[in-house]
Amino acid sequence: MRADMLKQFPLTLVLIGVSLLVALLSSLGGDIRALYPFLISTYVDAGLVEIRSGEIWRLLTPIFIHFGFLHIIFNMLWTWDLGRALEITQGTWRLAILVVVLGVGSNLAQYLWAGPMFGGMSGVVYGLLGYIWIQGRLDPASPLRLHREIVVLMVIWFVLGWTGLLGPIANMGHTGGLVGGLVLGWAFSPRKDLRRLL
Repeated sequence: MRADMLKQFPLTLVLIGVSLLVALLSSLGGDIRALYPFLISTYVDAGLVEIRSGEIWRLLTPIFIHFGFLHIIFNMLWTWDLGRALEITQGTWRLAILVVVLGVGSNLAQYLWAGPMFGGMSGVVYGLLGYIWIQGRLDPASPLRLHREIVVLMVIWFVLGWTGLLGPIANMGHTGGLVGGLVLGWAFSPRKDLRRLL
């Protein structure tokens, strides 16, 4: 690994590295016991008892869980593209804030909707997509841009997820991440005129 990559986008590399490590340790989500430390809760109806007992990392760690090869490949490719773009243009701390807020928000949304058995970076990915999209729309000077085709593809994927045709998907996590990303993109934008979105 080249040293300049570590300097330019260290957090992106850490997010991918931890996700790959958890995938390896858990046999791509097949070993449920190996996932216990990363789940938001190991109880279905206990009201996040571990978090209330001090294990606050569980609010974030489900983002590192992936179930299957396609799940992790899809999420890591998006993390690589979006994470690098954000980290290079807006800095590691900005990306860190986004990952924590979007990760916790999307995890809580999915937990409240369907319980503790979920995982994946998708909520963060949708959040970063929303963030980059609104930043590019509100601020013409922003180096962050999404091609129209990417926006259309992700909207189609988002809608297909809600139809149930793609199998079990953390749809509320995706929704929470996307909404959070749009709000944060507006909040961090130097221009707040929402009429630019039309």
